[in-house]
Amino acid sequence: MPRCRHAAIAALALLSGLIAAAPAGAHFQEILPSADVLPEGGAVTLDLVFTHPMEGGPAMPMARPARAGVRVGGAVTDLTAKLQSKPVDGKPAWTVTHELKQPGAAVFFVEPQPYWEPAEGKYIIHYAKVVVDAYASGDGWDALIGLPVEIRPLARPQGLWTGNLFRGVVLNAGKPVPFAEIEVEFVNDGTVTAPNDAFITQVIKADASGSFAYAMPRAGWWGFAALVEADKPMKSPDGKPVPVELGGLIWVKATDMTGK
Repeated sequence: MPRCRHAAIAALALLSGLIAAAPAGAHFQEILPSADVLPEGGAVTLDLVFTHPMEGGPAMPMARPARAGVRVGGAVTDLTAKLQSKPVDGKPAWTVTHELKQPGAAVFFVEPQPYWEPAEGKYIIHYAKVVVDAYASGDGWDALIGLPVEIRPLARPQGLWTGNLFRGVVLNAGKPVPFAEIEVEFVNDGTVTAPNDAFITQVIKADASGSFAYAMPRAGWWGFAALVEADKPMKSPDGKPVPVELGGLIWVKATDMTGK
């Protein structure tokens, strides 16, 4: 067999191994708070990491976000300048602490910089948000930020028991997206082992009105990522036009029902 053919076979085998070893889960922009309900108000700390939640990583490098903020009672406070570096797995990630002084839902959000994914030949921009309830008021939990792609909750994101049905509607430029695809992942604390790759990222579809539902089977944080393709491409690092994946994410916590 010619030497060049041996080299080609070896290279193909190496490539196959790398593909097999690549993460099977989806990319998720996390924005996870230290608590989803603050019965007495006070400070909440949020960690912003671009990662594969169900697999516990690896984290991907996250450039300093283009914008981060919080909406409380109809007013939006810009938190971009308060972001602090907090690397994860040696990759850039961020954290921010904010004081909640008034009752009501605080909708925290982040607009990341475009992330170039060479393996998929596209840019990824995932607009993520999470709702923290100050003083357990239960008010304002469905307020919208006005992100390009956004999930409006149809079930209150706080006070959800494990097994509860979380419902939402996918919006693109403020309008419902019929049959939108939503990826769902659990933030694995290392206690869950997926039987195979099909269990890492759950995939559901919205109905004709853009609405979806999902019953969370385990306590912890769950991410819902509604994905659409941007109308306009961007230029890749080598100058070629490539598609842009826009994601609208919301993070929801399920809690086990315990008692005497």
